[in-house]
Amino acid sequence: MRLANEPGATSADERNLILTTDTIGPIVDDPETFGAIAAANAMSDVWAMGGRPRWALNLAFFPDHRLPLEVLRQIMIGARDKCAEAGVAIVGGHTVRNEDLKFGLAVTGELTRAQKRPLANTRAMSGQWLVLTKALGTGVIGTAIKRRLANPAQTAAATRSMLALNAIAAELARVHGATACTDVTGFGLLGHLRNLLRGSRLRASIELGRLPLLLGALELLEQGCFCAGSESNLDYLERSLIRRYAASDHRAIALTKLACDAQTSGGLLIALRHEGAERLLEELRANGHAAAIIGELAAAKPNEVGQIELLA
Repeated sequence: MRLANEPGATSADERNLILTTDTIGPIVDDPETFGAIAAANAMSDVWAMGGRPRWALNLAFFPDHRLPLEVLRQIMIGARDKCAEAGVAIVGGHTVRNEDLKFGLAVTGELTRAQKRPLANTRAMSGQWLVLTKALGTGVIGTAIKRRLANPAQTAAATRSMLALNAIAAELARVHGATACTDVTGFGLLGHLRNLLRGSRLRASIELGRLPLLLGALELLEQGCFCAGSESNLDYLERSLIRRYAASDHRAIALTKLACDAQTSGGLLIALRHEGAERLLEELRANGHAAAIIGELAAAKPNEVGQIELLA
């Protein structure tokens, strides 16, 4: 099969491929669940671009001097089963001895023939609304799990969210006219939003009170469960944030931190027109997504590109 733009390719030969890779460290104790979360996280980039993941390679970094190989086998079983749920074949991979455990996938996806080009974080438009498809807080709760502070209900809620695939959300976004999309992972919601704004030459307003949150996220944040990566996100973004709330508004301050929380297997952030956003939200919630319309995009002067106005 020839690739798009390959010399000698015909329209029947063309195939628009998406290639991506991601690895993460353990965020839950169970190896099989960790493997499944890592797989869902790695496949998310393909859905965020409007594609469908097809094939994957395991990428394992494993401390075999500290952990039995049975742990690695369980991790790979979890990844295999999650990929099977997504219709993705794991066709090989590579394992490296490493001091720290990490696991992920290199994923190849493709666009459907009906799609002229992928979704990207450079095609948002002024006046569009922003839809977030998953609740925030996996970084906070993952930190709490490591510190033995998360209770079983909080751990279970975060795990369910991280295991949930973004496939349905991506398909519904395409149906309802999305022009731009990004998945929300390590840079946090506001970090990925800033990239979308800079790529599209826009600014945005976000209503903090509309942000969907995982069970216990605010409470655990108040207990100090805010990892170094999330702190770095907040520090980096400060010059882009316009806080429209009082310095004494502790809830708004906490929600701002959660909006910078580094996510694992987070949701999609989708830009589309008002009517499409409302229909998308209705269908996402009907499919069990903790989704919300969280803000709006606006035209920006050159010195305003990337600015994010935060409303309490």
